[in-house]
Amino acid sequence: MTSATPTTAHPFGLVVLDMAGTTVADGGLVEQAFSAAAQRLGVQPGSDEHARQLAYVRATMGESKISVFRHLFGDEDRAQQANTAFEEAYGELVDGGRIAPLPGAREAIERLTAEGRTVVLTTGFARPTQDAILTALGWHDLVPLTLCPADAGGRGRPYPDMVLAAFLRTAAVDDVRRIAVAGDTSYDMLSGVRSGAGIVAGVLTGAHDEDQLTRHGATHVLGSVADLPDLIARAEA
Repeated sequence: MTSATPTTAHPFGLVVLDMAGTTVADGGLVEQAFSAAAQRLGVQPGSDEHARQLAYVRATMGESKISVFRHLFGDEDRAQQANTAFEEAYGELVDGGRIAPLPGAREAIERLTAEGRTVVLTTGFARPTQDAILTALGWHDLVPLTLCPADAGGRGRPYPDMVLAAFLRTAAVDDVRRIAVAGDTSYDMLSGVRSGAGIVAGVLTGAHDEDQLTRHGATHVLGSVADLPDLIARAEA
């Protein structure tokens, strides 16, 4: 019995892209919003506790934010308070014009779409924040599907759930090995690897460097997401 082979024109027909740090430049807004949230819970900027928590936030970039706050604040009530404060602070910064597409990101998405691929945008933020970013950029109609952790069972990265949700919901490809994933954090890489994606590309426009991305499973490391369409084309050649 022979295995099935892809019948579409593109072996990599599904592309799952992270947002902040990968397709979207937010200028360090995550850290600013975290500081505002932590201060609301009594953690003062400049304190040792603030420094320790900020280091953890940096190390876990890409993870679902509520998961980060559960780790930092312990009980669920305080974690939810911190998450709400974070989302409010981040949303205010977004509304203030503090966010923009990374150079070449929209063009890369439009090229991938024009080539007949399905592109999905994912984030570790909650849905209201993701929608605020999409609204600020005018990206609501750019892709057919956007996902946040709650849309895929709530676990977020480094679990593969959002990538697999994109696979299941779009039905764009018949094999997880025909998925291309791109992100700027080690958690993006872990999520891609655990999903079985054939391409797991790290980009150097966000939180983590080439060593971190490679150690966590990147199959390729790119200067930016603008280089992704050419990488996929080469992989298919």
